[in-house]
Amino acid sequence: MDPVIVVGAGPVGLTLALALARHSVPTVVLDEGPGKDEQRPARTVVLRDDTAALMERLAGHSFGDQESGARWGGWRSLRRKQLMREFTFSDEVPAPLHVPQHALTGALRAAIAEERLVKVAVESKLDSLEQGPGGLTAHTRGPKDAWWRGSYLVGCDGPRSTVRKLLDVRFPGRTAVERHAVAALRTELPRPGEALLHRMPPWRHGGAEVTGRPLAGGVWRLDWLLPPRGELVTPDALVVRIRETLAGWCGGSTPPYELLDTGVHTVHHRLARRWRVGRAFLAGDAAHLLGALGTQGLDEGLRDADNLAWKLALAWHHGARDALLDSYQTERRAGVAARLRAADQSLPILRGGKGLRSYVPGSARGHDALLTDGHVGRGPLGAPASYADSPLAPPLSESEVAVGTEPGAPVADVPVTAPDGSFVRLRDRLGVGQLLVVLVAPGTVVWERRHWVTAGIMPRLAAAVTALPHPAELLVAERYPGAPAHSVLLIRPDGHLVAALGGVRPAELYTAAEAALGGVAPKRRTDSAQTTEKAENTATVGRPTTQ
Repeated sequence: MDPVIVVGAGPVGLTLALALARHSVPTVVLDEGPGKDEQRPARTVVLRDDTAALMERLAGHSFGDQESGARWGGWRSLRRKQLMREFTFSDEVPAPLHVPQHALTGALRAAIAEERLVKVAVESKLDSLEQGPGGLTAHTRGPKDAWWRGSYLVGCDGPRSTVRKLLDVRFPGRTAVERHAVAALRTELPRPGEALLHRMPPWRHGGAEVTGRPLAGGVWRLDWLLPPRGELVTPDALVVRIRETLAGWCGGSTPPYELLDTGVHTVHHRLARRWRVGRAFLAGDAAHLLGALGTQGLDEGLRDADNLAWKLALAWHHGARDALLDSYQTERRAGVAARLRAADQSLPILRGGKGLRSYVPGSARGHDALLTDGHVGRGPLGAPASYADSPLAPPLSESEVAVGTEPGAPVADVPVTAPDGSFVRLRDRLGVGQLLVVLVAPGTVVWERRHWVTAGIMPRLAAAVTALPHPAELLVAERYPGAPAHSVLLIRPDGHLVAALGGVRPAELYTAAEAALGGVAPKRRTDSAQTTEKAENTATVGRPTTQ
């Protein structure tokens, strides 16, 4: 079978290619550029903890332990000279990961260089696309024009997506919702490692809002909110902003600093009408643009890749199922649309500046809470999307129990016992194409697995897991937030909860698994090694058909 064609070699395209490779699906990445990324210290990304875990799992190392990335120790927000909010990140409030985008992309490229199932074609610009009943063909221009044959194609080629234009998909929305002057600099500030949001700072050129977010190695990214139109940010004006801001945060005197990079960041809000046209899909900035009020567009793009990868893998290995493939647009577009709605509804309140709202007691704290949620990944502006209304949701069952995670939401990362008896994190078992079944069994942690794996309800549950319509891994957790003892959790390959059942319910578990796969059970593959060998052999199809 032909490989999947990924158009675009940014973080989303590279993430999708790596995720598909983990599912034993070959891919061809069409990179318009030379295969290298410009180093821009002022161009950074903030990832929520579960998205950061996805990146670390795919790239093979922890960004928080590298010089390129940092996890914040705490968060403060000020209004004029008043402290509005302050907290320290913990297991209950996980710290975001802040990393330069070129460092993230570089780590993904390094992982792809070691991956046999991914081929990157540099200096290959897509200019035409043809779909047929058995696959599609893409033509690229470059030093050598080429035709590429693929089973599916995903456009991860940014805001000006060629794929979106070739598919004739509209991209409505709002232009220049927010503008920010940006600077990356190395300096020493009070409370190193803590991010800071300062509204209405009490110095002349502070503007309406400035944010300071730490990176590794003593580097900070500073963002000043600009008026929507009209203000030209000259180098001299930016230096004045830097010096005044650093002095305001350091007791009146500007500390020594090294300016690394500057820029102006303009935020647009747009949402593609369709994310799937036949065998072609859109993901990342090609499908949506957002970023006002601290929200992170790249974080959402990476979630697109995680959601789509396992569905394409099932279609590639077992044959296309429209219900499963259509669910990508239904789930992800609804999630991004909800975040865009929340931002658009909040913008007039938070950026209005004057009027009755500014005199209502407590309104400033409410505004601050909204902004904080957007920056740290909570609430309607920042929390990850839940797929409660997904077409893949199973029918309601009397056997379901309430746990700390709603059906459709991402699961909590708890310690679990793997089949080999080792203790691992739940997120470490995601992304390899399997469903996960987690039994919540208090007390098992004090015994070796061999002592309880054949006792109690375990044999019956193991038999039920073996009988599921798709390969699944049985894990055991000492506890899970809000879950009573002997709860059984069914989890999708992208880490979203399908259902939580009270006890061993083989029929209900099978029904939930079948629904999560699109309603039709694929044929079981008894020889996984043969499947992987087939995928590796198929990777040779990634060569252009003509040159």
